[in-house]
Amino acid sequence: MNASFDPERLIDRIYEAGLIPSLWPALLGELGAAVGGNGGFLFGVRDGYTSAVNSAEYDELMPVFLQDRWSERDPTLPRAIALNHAGFVTDHDLLSEQEIATDEVYCNFFRRHGIGYRAGTLIPMPIGDSIAVVLPRHQDRGPVPREIVHLLDGLRPHLARASLAANRLGFERALAQVDALQALGLPGAMLRGSGRVLAANGLFDALMPSLFQDRAQRVTMMDGGADALLAEALGSLSLANSRTVKSIPVAASAGHVPMVLHVIPVRGSARDIFTQASALLVVTPVDRAAVPAAEVLQGLFDLTPAEARVARGIGQAETVDTLAEATGVNRETVRSQLKAVLSKTGLSRQQELVSLLAGKAFPG
Repeated sequence: MNASFDPERLIDRIYEAGLIPSLWPALLGELGAAVGGNGGFLFGVRDGYTSAVNSAEYDELMPVFLQDRWSERDPTLPRAIALNHAGFVTDHDLLSEQEIATDEVYCNFFRRHGIGYRAGTLIPMPIGDSIAVVLPRHQDRGPVPREIVHLLDGLRPHLARASLAANRLGFERALAQVDALQALGLPGAMLRGSGRVLAANGLFDALMPSLFQDRAQRVTMMDGGADALLAEALGSLSLANSRTVKSIPVAASAGHVPMVLHVIPVRGSARDIFTQASALLVVTPVDRAAVPAAEVLQGLFDLTPAEARVARGIGQAETVDTLAEATGVNRETVRSQLKAVLSKTGLSRQQELVSLLAGKAFPG
């Protein structure tokens, strides 16, 4: 333990982080140093580790832990969940010395990166998930002593209250975002985890259950083709530089005009750990009266300027030959651009693009 351990100062820092989530990485570093460790981690937990914030020491290591699936094989998390202890626990509260000495994650990941032993706790959140605070210690220093666990238990109620405050602030921020969309006349919803609705505005609520359904696993769409694209987009949220379609066309029906559903990833904020916010859904109606301008199409579907011009031309019933002549390129270039447009809009046929932009149902 650090001789300068100052619980009152740490408590102040904990509540400060509860109100300013971007301070959690620094706080985790201070907590780790105070108890003789080296930094710390904060995990979102729901059937396993879902996301994380870490102190600066682990900026390079954390992506490896999550993306290379070491996190899925960590034996301590299921043991800690089963133990359901309202306090901090150590490795030896969860595993035997033999298990620690032979476990592949301890041997091939933790020990190789100076994480010999850990103390951690689970804090339940109102949304049904949990937050895990984990403070590692280098193996050369030996297991986390019981007196340090007692010190951490004294801080745990403050960590729990700060986590709940951050959760509430995150929810209010999500609600404010979708309410702002309502003021612009756009249906919107904030999703959490794998795609459940965290907050939705009245315009989005009005589209349920005719267009959307909020089911136990994720929000779904009544249109099977659009729902398949939505499932693919939600499944790719955790992947870096994913090229999966994020703008999803929704054909017109008797009950609504043609629409485009945008799946916007939520990135880079500690508050996302507390709410598990993963994506913002925004529904943009397409005006039946006119084919959108090229600039609008470009924004709706992440098209290049050339692709947007081709999409607009096709929507106005122009042919590939006409578009090639008008733009000064050959037919194969226009065909290639049209193929890219169909891919980005999730469509398979040129006529489907015409129907979408003309406000008609897709042909059978």
